[in-house]
This record gives sequence, structure tokens and C-alpha cells, in this order.
Amino acid sequence: MMMTRAVVPTLFTVLNMFCGFLSIIHSSDGKFVEAGYFIVLAALFDSLDGLMARLTRSASQFGVEIDSLSDVVSFGAAPAYLVYALSLHRLEEWGIIISSLQMVLGGIRLARFNVQLVGFEKDHFTGLPIPAAALTLVAFVLTFVTPDGTLTGLPETMLPALVVVIALVMVSTVRYDTFPKLSAKEVKKHPVKMISYFFAALLLIFTKGEAVFYLMSAFVLFGIVQHAARWVRSGGKREEETEEAPGYDV
Repeated sequence: MMMTRAVVPTLFTVLNMFCGFLSIIHSSDGKFVEAGYFIVLAALFDSLDGLMARLTRSASQFGVEIDSLSDVVSFGAAPAYLVYALSLHRLEEWGIIISSLQMVLGGIRLARFNVQLVGFEKDHFTGLPIPAAALTLVAFVLTFVTPDGTLTGLPETMLPALVVVIALVMVSTVRYDTFPKLSAKEVKKHPVKMISYFFAALLLIFTKGEAVFYLMSAFVLFGIVQHAARWVRSGGKREEETEEAPGYDV
């Protein structure tokens, strides 16, 4: 029975991986907008596999491992190749090295996550989650880059700099809070956070998605600011770096 239940979340995980593969194909064909949207679709399936694992009570170590493998494809290799094929190939060898950071450091981030697992529930991540990193890059591409790889009104160094910063934050010890579940209990426990997410959702609706990059950037920066504040309050002491997995989400 457990095996049957486990098929449901695994199906969503496989769809996540497949979307990453489709993104790479579209990037190689020069269809960069479509490639970006396949990464967004992969992120949707990635969020649903964890939800399905909890609903079917089939969270397992196998689920964690296959989810991480899928994430390396969809949120590591796919966005890395997207930014390379779109723009960073102009930097030749440096473009290869810089674009690969999303995949290489993302893989390290996932490996660290897996060896630090404790149970299947958590209230924070250590380092920027690789899906959030990938979505930040995709949002930048969809917002500021034309199909021919030209940045609209921004310095040419902006994209490679963003790739480097995002990759380094992934393997940092910066703490990022998880998204609270939609329940009365969570609203009472995290009222400010829930209100912030509500207004962020409204902003996305009113701007027809054009605010995605700015919201993702705010999420990344807020984690860094919070981490710096905790570090100052603790007198420079490091926090415990253990993570707990809620189903498959990493």
C-alpha cells in the first residue's frame, strides 16, 4: 500500500525533471522564453510533489533522493544552460565557468541538504533553496533580457554578477524561512509573514507577473539581512546547521 501511495508524489517529481529537460531543449533551440517557463512549471511540480507526499503520508528517503536529482536537472542544469545560451556564451570560457555555478553549487547545496536531514518537517532552510535561486534567474531573464540576449537598459555585467551572487548564497549558511502552510494555526503563528505573502500575491496579480524578479530579489536580500542581524545579536557565533525535510521540498 505504501508503494502505491508513493507513486503519486514520485509522478510529480518525474514531471519536474521532465520539465527541466524540456527547458534545456528549448534553450538549445533559441526559445529562451519558453525555456524559462518550463523551469517555472518544474517549480510548480516540485512544490506539488512535497504536498502529495504529505497528503498520502508517503514521505520517504527515496522521495528525498529522487527529488534532489530532479532539482539538479530543473533548477541546476536547465537555468545554467539558459543563461549560457542566452547571453553568457559571449564571455567564452568565463561564460562557461560562471553559468555552471548554478548547477555545480546547486548540486553541492542539495548534497548538503540531504546529509543534514532530520525528519520530514522544518521551519527554515540553510542557504537559498535551489528552486528559489533558479526562479530568481528565470525572472531576471524574462524581465530584462530580449530574445537575442540583450539586456534592456542594464549593464552587460548584471546577469553574470547575479548568477555568481545567487550561487554563493545557495551554499552559504544564510537562513531562509519556509513558506507557512495556509491554515488558521499558521496565520495566528506568523501573522506578519502571511500578510506579506498576501500583499506579494496581490502585487503579482496587479503587475501581471512583472514584479516577480523584484519580489524574488527582496526574498533573497531579506534572508541575508536577517542572517546578518542574527549574527550581530549572537556576537558572531554560528547557528546550528541542520535541516529537516517536509516530504520532498528542498
